[in-house]
Amino acid sequence: QVQLVESGGGLVQPGGSLRLSCAASGFSFSSYWMYWVRQAPGKGLEWVSYINTGGGSAYYADSVKGRFTISRDNAKNTLYLRMNSLKSEDTAVYYCKGRMKVWGALYEYWGQGTQVTVSS
Repeated sequence: QVQLVESGGGLVQPGGSLRLSCAASGFSFSSYWMYWVRQAPGKGLEWVSYINTGGGSAYYADSVKGRFTISRDNAKNTLYLRMNSLKSEDTAVYYCKGRMKVWGALYEYWGQGTQVTVSS
């Protein structure tokens, strides 16, 4: 059974930090590009960051560049998102997603999300 389980969300003051984790099971984690996607209240999904299979290349939305760092530990089947200098506009539900395309077939898995609230 495929599972992606996020953790580490919570309430933090502006300027604070959090580290999100996403534990994967039931699929070949190291073969999947991994993403963090968020959804703010009343808004659509926004990709935040993604990382390649080996962890050597990472990409960030302009809104988080320089503040967030994505990483992965393939030995532990875990994806991370380190979030620094948090702003109120970072308040959202954060989802991790795994994606792999093989011979035209797309495989995509989502976690259930973890709430991040930035407020004083």
